[in-house]
Amino acid sequence: IIPGKNNSANFTWFLTRLAEAIDPTLKIYLVMDNGSSHTAHATRRWLAAHPRFVVTYTPKHASWLNMVEIFFSTLTRQLLRRGDFTSRDNLANKILHFIEVHDRTAKPYRWTYTGEPLKAA
Repeated sequence: IIPGKNNSANFTWFLTRLAEAIDPTLKIYLVMDNGSSHTAHATRRWLAAHPRFVVTYTPKHASWLNMVEIFFSTLTRQLLRRGDFTSRDNLANKILHFIEVHDRTAKPYRWTYTGEPLKAA
């Protein structure tokens, strides 16, 4: 794989690691956008050869998915990159606390079509 590259080779490498980490008797459900690494011929061939993966593609230009991506970006910038975590449980507890605080103080995003980033209303 090539670090930092969002391509089919890296994505199928990730899917292979995911398959190895999850009980082989279980199906794996994926909800994915229509990004090029998710829809590439090589990715579709890989998924066809691994029927335990059940894929649902979101509608193109799905604004709800953008909102989820914005939330995870906020979580990453405000907690994960700055965080000091002593254990997996500590990390989980801090994420849950972040979500509780975020839910109390969150403001709706105002959607713009000008190509500018989304801004809090």
